Amino acid sequence: MRHAQPLTRSAPAAAAVTAALALAAAPAAAGPGISVSANGSTVSVTTSACTLVGGGWGTASLLAPGQTSFAQGRRSALAGTTVSQSAAWQSVRPGTYTVIVVCSDNITAGTQSIVVAAASKPAVSATSAPARPSRGVMGGLGGAVKDYRTVTFAAGGALVGAGLIATGWVLRRRSRPYRL
Repeated sequence: MRHAQPLTRSAPAAAAVTAALALAAAPAAAGPGISVSANGSTVSVTTSACTLVGGGWGTASLLAPGQTSFAQGRRSALAGTTVSQSAAWQSVRPGTYTVIVVCSDNITAGTQSIVVAAASKPAVSATSAPARPSRGVMGGLGGAVKDYRTVTFAAGGALVGAGLIATGWVLRRRSRPYRL
């Protein structure tokens, strides 16, 4: 016998799917804008909003704190293709910056703030020489900490002897012709 799923059980799932689709479509409707990222002391911006006009895509400007206009910032020409254009700035000091992208047709593609963090420095140890083991390396003992003298040699000899006997037995069996 088949049971029909009530509408009350599937309604929340349908609402969740509808909400997810609406959120996914929202950024596309807002326009391409710009995407800014910082990697160490390098800040880069990417956009797909600009078109090629007069041999150029446009210009991006990196404004430091206190700078208010596009002309005051460090400017970089956009480079790329019809799909994506980008610009980058090297040796950017830590702080909060604003990136503005103006396309070559004088349309602002977007404005976004970015925080450049200070690069972490590796910690330097105060010791001048690495610590050395007090008894040296226990080479030849297989990493054993204690040597049992006669017991160690007897156990090792027994293992080697068993390996030799097993090897001889296998080789002797392989040399005989197979019989049905």
